[in-house]
Amino acid sequence: MMLAAPGQLVSITAYSRDPNSSVMVAEAESYPVNHGQAEEIYLLNPDLVVAGQYTARATVSMLRRLGIEVVEFAPARSLDDIEANVLKMGAALGREEEAREIADDFARRLSDISPAQIRPTEERPTAATYAANGYSTGAESLAGEIIDAAGFHTLATELGLPHGGFLPLEALIMADPDLVISGRGQAGYARAEEVLHHPALTQLTGGHMAMQDRDWVCGLPAVIGAVERLREERERLETQ
Repeated sequence: MMLAAPGQLVSITAYSRDPNSSVMVAEAESYPVNHGQAEEIYLLNPDLVVAGQYTARATVSMLRRLGIEVVEFAPARSLDDIEANVLKMGAALGREEEAREIADDFARRLSDISPAQIRPTEERPTAATYAANGYSTGAESLAGEIIDAAGFHTLATELGLPHGGFLPLEALIMADPDLVISGRGQAGYARAEEVLHHPALTQLTGGHMAMQDRDWVCGLPAVIGAVERLREERERLETQ
C-alpha cells in the first residue's frame, strides 16, 4: 500500500485491517482483502504475489506451480532490514525511485532522532519491555534496536538475554529499570497476560508507558514513531 502505484494492488492480507497489528488500517479499507488461500489468490489473476517468510508453504508452492511469480520477504529484525525491505519491494513493483525516497526519508529521520549526543550505552537509562508470559525484548531484535535508537539500554540484554526471552517478575522488580514498556490492553486479557497486572509492579519506581505491537513490530518505516515517542520519554526522565 505504501509503494504500489494506483491500480497496481488488487488485494491485501486481511491482517492489514487489524488495528492491533497494522499501522495502515485506514488505507487498507480501500482494498479487497484475502486470507492467504492459494485458490482465492489465483482467481484474482495477479502477475505477482508478495508473501511473508512464514506464509504457508503449501500456498506459496501451489501459486508457483500455477505459474504465478511469488516474492518472499523475511520479517524485519533490525532497522537496516526495514530499509532493505522497502528497496526490495520497490524493485519487485517497478517503483525503485519511490522506494529510494521512502528509504532515504526513513534514514534521515532516524539520524535526526539519534544524534551524537546520546550517551554511551553504560551511561544510558535502562528500559525493559514486559509482555505476555513475562517476555522481555533484548537488544538484538527490531524492538531492541528501536529502544537503542531512542537512547535507552535494554534490561534483558543486561541480564543475559540479548535476543530476548522470559524475564521473571522478581528480576524485573529487583532491577527496577528507568522505564517499563508494556502492551496496551484490549477488552479482557488472556491468562498469559496476568503477570502484567501483578500488584508487585506497583513497587517499580521508574516510568511506564504502553505501546501497541503495531507501533514497533510492523517492520515498516512507521516504527520511527515509536523511536520518537521513546526519545521523548527518555528526555522527560532525564530532566526529572
